[in-house]
Amino acid sequence: MTKTWSKPVILHGIGEEGEDVVVDSSLGASWALIEDWPEEESEVLDKALLVLGAVAQGKAKEEDGRKALISAAMAAGVKFTA
Repeated sequence: MTKTWSKPVILHGIGEEGEDVVVDSSLGASWALIEDWPEEESEVLDKALLVLGAVAQGKAKEEDGRKALISAAMAAGVKFTA
């Protein structure tokens, strides 16, 4: 079960029509990385997805998933508000 983050991450301009995407959980972060991400492949993207998978399995904390999303955004040059 995924928990809602106390502070969402807003990814600017990556939605289907260039809209902002509000991410408030590790599950939402996974969807954003898979569906909306501007890069198809990168080492940081792969690492973020692994961390988010670990969160889903209860092997990592929700905050780890949030940090992984932020790291992926920084590496991809995606503007965000956290």
